Amino acid sequence: MAAHEPRIVIETREELIYLLAEAAAIEHNLMCTYFYAAWSLKRGTEDGLTKPQAEAVQRWRQAIISVAIEEMTHLTLVSNLVSAVGGAPHLSRPNFPIPAGYHPDGVVVELAPFSRAVLEHFIFLERPEGIEVADPTEFPHPAHYVRKFARGSLMPSAQDYRTVGHLYRGIRHGLAVLSHHIGEHILFCGDPAAQLGPEDVSLTGARVITDLKSAEAAIDTIIEQGEGAPTHRDDSHYSRFIAVRDEYDKLSKADPHFQPAFPVVRNPVLRPPLDQHDRVYIDAPEAAHVLDLANALYGHLLRCLVQSFGRTTEEQEGKHVFIGVAIDLMFLLDAVASHLATLPARKNQTGVNAGMTFTMLRDVAKLPPGPGERRFMAERLLDMAKHADQLFPSGHPLHETSATLVSLAARIELPAGPGATDSFPRADVHPSHAGEVPPKSPDVEVETGKAVEIHFASKRCIHARFCVLGAPAVFRANTPGTWIYPDAMPVDDVVEIAHACPSGAITYVRKDGGANETAPPVNRLNLRENGPYAIRAPIRLKGVDAGFRATLCRCGASKNKPFCDNSHIAAGFKATGEPDTIESNPLTVRDGTLEIAPQTNGPLVIAGNLEICSGTGRTITRVTKARLCRCGGSRMKPFCDNTHAKIGFQAP
Repeated sequence: MAAHEPRIVIETREELIYLLAEAAAIEHNLMCTYFYAAWSLKRGTEDGLTKPQAEAVQRWRQAIISVAIEEMTHLTLVSNLVSAVGGAPHLSRPNFPIPAGYHPDGVVVELAPFSRAVLEHFIFLERPEGIEVADPTEFPHPAHYVRKFARGSLMPSAQDYRTVGHLYRGIRHGLAVLSHHIGEHILFCGDPAAQLGPEDVSLTGARVITDLKSAEAAIDTIIEQGEGAPTHRDDSHYSRFIAVRDEYDKLSKADPHFQPAFPVVRNPVLRPPLDQHDRVYIDAPEAAHVLDLANALYGHLLRCLVQSFGRTTEEQEGKHVFIGVAIDLMFLLDAVASHLATLPARKNQTGVNAGMTFTMLRDVAKLPPGPGERRFMAERLLDMAKHADQLFPSGHPLHETSATLVSLAARIELPAGPGATDSFPRADVHPSHAGEVPPKSPDVEVETGKAVEIHFASKRCIHARFCVLGAPAVFRANTPGTWIYPDAMPVDDVVEIAHACPSGAITYVRKDGGANETAPPVNRLNLRENGPYAIRAPIRLKGVDAGFRATLCRCGASKNKPFCDNSHIAAGFKATGEPDTIESNPLTVRDGTLEIAPQTNGPLVIAGNLEICSGTGRTITRVTKARLCRCGGSRMKPFCDNTHAKIGFQAP
């Protein structure tokens, strides 16, 4: 610690939890400001940018959003730290602009659109210890004040820090001191099941905290990702903002009229403010209604996060439901807030556009688990769905927002009881798909024999050639016209060949009274070396039954997403089929429906009992919920680490 830094003092568990709440608030606030700047950026040549400018702006958007996502990681780690020492996660904060005194006098946090000054401000906020950077004049600091903790005080108090890294180093030291004085096992008294770990969220660096070593590792992750200390990494937040600023300067020099962002207002508010200084009231009707929806999405996202924490071992299913809904709400919020930045903010003023306010609910306390919790959370999603349906009619780019919200409500599933209605769109449950008969489709060839009917879905075929090599009399390759002859082999042999088809392109219906294909006794996913995910389970893909076998793209290049089409070969995709084993407990139930939901421009979200295995069959880990990479870029394969946001992955 530098000589001019105030010393952060932590003498009690209460003071530790108090300062962790301050850390959560700064992470939360910074995350909002980064998203606000990213959402203000123009979207491409349709907004008046040249092609090189549009490509650069897209890179900047990805860079800033990737930083905001890592702030989510930091908020998760801080929440885990609080839970580990017996507290509850802190997601409350004041509304923007953050009033003086809430953070140290050198920390100004406001909502402002992308500009050079905003980049300089972000660089200032993320600066490493020992690097002197001035905050731009567009972000004036209030009158100087000092927040100091008096040693021996019973009540905790806010304390000053010069940088975010300084705050975390103080917390790290306080954890070590308290562990020494009261005992490590006494300090870390929280239930690990109450936290969010890497099996719950695909955030790089997310971890469950159980002792001083894991707590210090979590804090080191936060410091390294933010300021890049101690080596000032090129991919730290600090370095990424410098890279964006330098490229912005280069493009601005080449074209002095370059405007990468919409004229989004600074510090918008949804109601007429008492203090109108540095605040803009959004009163244009369309913008006001879209802003109302965006705030509702944000508020419910926070509620879902709150409901995800603090679950006992017996309540893990609820954790997975709510963290999954929170992630999907984040994608919806990204789309709605980006659209909001294109809308006029004021009824009688041109040249100013609207922006998110991130208005806080007065209470985001955790709801008691149970039917009431599910009803409250699902009803709120349906309220927003009705609002979105009116805002975004058929033909609007955001028309699917309403349907997505309805599907999220169905995922939570309203319990039956007083007030429940038959019109609520509940999720269908298919526990085994036993004896399933594949649906006929225009894309499926059907050849009928005396004892069996063979179905062939060409779009799912990956040419594994088990059919043409194992049953050449039935499947006659390179034959014009009819090429499938169901009666050329005994029906039991034909069925065996169909079961070997990894993609599910070949299915069948027996006509001789024999059993049709049934669900496997154990759901499994095999990682093919440099290739796709091979899945055996009762699969529901995007809410539709998809049989018991499928090969799904994990290279990001398939033209038939989410299915593999062998594009990984031409793309030169490299990904091991033999990753290290991850410690996991045996599943109580190993079969049942496996729900697979491809996320827009994001991962495959898996819900259900699943053993993830290597290409040779070794069990890598066992999960009931996972986010699997499908952009091909994750450093945590097969799991998503949000690289898709950094590289601009596009997928429906």
